[in-house]
Amino acid sequence: MGTTGQGPAAQDAAEADGLAVRGRSTAKAIFSGLRLTFTSGAVGAAVAALVVGVILERVPVFLSGGGALLLLILIGFITGRRPSGPAEPPVTRTALARIEDLRATSGESADVPVTFWLTVAPEPEDGRSAYRVKFDQHINLVDIPAYRPRGIAVVEYRPAEPWEVRIVTRPTPEWSRRAEEAEIDSAPASTLVENPGPSEGAWCVLVLVAFLAGAALVVLLFRGELFTREDDAAPSSKQPSVTSSASASVSVSRRFTTSTTVSGPSTSLLVLGRMRETATKLAHRADASDVTAISIQERRMEIRGDLARPPAETFHVQMLPYELFPALVREARTTLGVRAPKSWRIDVTPDPGTGPRIRVTVTGEEGTAHLDADATARIVDRRPVG
Repeated sequence: MGTTGQGPAAQDAAEADGLAVRGRSTAKAIFSGLRLTFTSGAVGAAVAALVVGVILERVPVFLSGGGALLLLILIGFITGRRPSGPAEPPVTRTALARIEDLRATSGESADVPVTFWLTVAPEPEDGRSAYRVKFDQHINLVDIPAYRPRGIAVVEYRPAEPWEVRIVTRPTPEWSRRAEEAEIDSAPASTLVENPGPSEGAWCVLVLVAFLAGAALVVLLFRGELFTREDDAAPSSKQPSVTSSASASVSVSRRFTTSTTVSGPSTSLLVLGRMRETATKLAHRADASDVTAISIQERRMEIRGDLARPPAETFHVQMLPYELFPALVREARTTLGVRAPKSWRIDVTPDPGTGPRIRVTVTGEEGTAHLDADATARIVDRRPVG
């Protein structure tokens, strides 16, 4: 009868073999993790550069992010489509194994999932010592009684990936005879080999962390432009003045001029909502809602007022249709004969008869032109160049 056993020397060799396999598997897993981390971080940085370029209106940043993202996609596409040559089936070996333990769970079909703990004893010519392994395999319900602890089974395993083991449920007559005659000692628990690859959950966490880290790096590089506002570029001033008459009566009038320059995520007052927001801030800073004039440029807004003026000579800051002003600017820049406008300006002044008057002025190489609109932003007059 053929007998397979393990003495102290064989056990030491098995432990050394198991440590070598673990070392190679760990190195491979570390390399794969580093490659995945770099790729995920690069994708996160590219996407963040796209977003930052749009917010800051920085074309080079946008193009850099878009180019990097397209390059990564192209590399992935080429790598996936690259012919890898004729696929070779994985090398497998047939061996005997001792069933250390098994655990079956209930199933709804004839094949029942079973968890096996085995000691695999490779053939001497395979050059590998016995080792332990744990794996799952579906076994037909009729065949389960044939597998019992301390029993011998015929298995197939991959020398390069010893954790890939499968029980041969229908072995050849030769291997069946050898399984019936063989005796295999249990391998030490330290020889247990496992798949070193991380679980799907670990891969997902690694990808997410690397992606966020790459995006955060780009945001930190532009944090000054993204999160800094210079709302106080032109500080407000409140100038009270006192006049007196010959009869010694005193009247007090308070005039004020408050302005600001916008910056930060959007550097144009034509962005929807930015004009009303800026006007509200200026009125709050001046502690007055009724003004005598408002001036708006690409990145600057100024309000002026005089608290001594009667209501007919002022207008409320919030009553203006700021949301329609960008359309007036676009109309003035495209229909008044100025082919390449260099600047534009909106001036709002009170009109006791019809309410606030809105004038949009554009300037270019051809000269200066303007159009007038009423309090509802309806155009009432045009003054083209020439």
